Amino acid sequence: MNTLQEIADLFKHIKSAVIFTHMRPDGDTLGSAMALSRALFLLHIPNTVVNEGEIPQKFLSFEGMRSIGREPSKDAEAYIAVDSSEEARLGTLQTAFAEGARRGKITMNIDHHISNTRYCKYNFVRCRSSNCENIAELIRCMGVAPDFLIGTYLMMGMITDSGAFSHSDVNGDTFRAAAYAADAGADVSRITYEIFKKQSKARAEMYAAVISSLRYALGDALAIAVIPARLMEKYALKQDATEGIVDFALTVEPVQVSVSLMEVKRGQYKASLRSKGAVNVNEVAAVFGGGGHVLASGCMLFGPLEEVIDRLTFAVRQRLPQ
Repeated sequence: MNTLQEIADLFKHIKSAVIFTHMRPDGDTLGSAMALSRALFLLHIPNTVVNEGEIPQKFLSFEGMRSIGREPSKDAEAYIAVDSSEEARLGTLQTAFAEGARRGKITMNIDHHISNTRYCKYNFVRCRSSNCENIAELIRCMGVAPDFLIGTYLMMGMITDSGAFSHSDVNGDTFRAAAYAADAGADVSRITYEIFKKQSKARAEMYAAVISSLRYALGDALAIAVIPARLMEKYALKQDATEGIVDFALTVEPVQVSVSLMEVKRGQYKASLRSKGAVNVNEVAAVFGGGGHVLASGCMLFGPLEEVIDRLTFAVRQRLPQ
């Protein structure tokens, strides 16, 4: 694995870059990409940020988010993936990324997931509460003085992936990176409101319906929130409106593992998993071809709902302390 200084030194010789973010983008992948993009801009290195789909509405109020494209330039010298544990996480853009690698582009992978596959020529993976902590350190190594935009993007990612600095993997390094972003002018109050507190009436009503139907198993050690497609259709909401649902059940005292199951289409469910620490949910997600972190992971499951719930319950039961 490479060091961040080695990756920073590469930028002295790169003439252009494309920064790739993962499918169903969250604040950490967007913050990582936009902060790095801004740093490259300040070094006079042309670059663009791309994502395969739509950017969630709650991030569009932040400057520059509407400039994120969907088509990577084939002429760029470097392809950089951020907050993406494997090429498949890039969604439909993984083909372009892989093709770029085959054609000899410089490829970089900067991530914080324990499940990262080291799929690039240059890889830096350090498990932290957010990838923006890695990006903050990288920008320091690049010799770039952070401005208001860099600070805002970094703080956005840190607040998102740390649960507003409430998760158990938050440590001194997290707060040192947050201080770096705050000193650059990041507005913590505004960022927290936009990401966690601001919501539409429709989203509030959907949330209430899901939470009121929580299911418990394994002596209440496991809580499952089911989000039917019909409910999303009823309130005309997109997938990003389900963020945060998985975290609610983890506040219930007996619960050790919380899962949200969003129905993507008939017989297909996107599972988000969270743990208080007794269960490694990265291992649970890996059973179904997914992955992520020890305390937060995701995967896709296929089949009838009750069968999906049974398979998930069995996988969690196997990893609960006896």
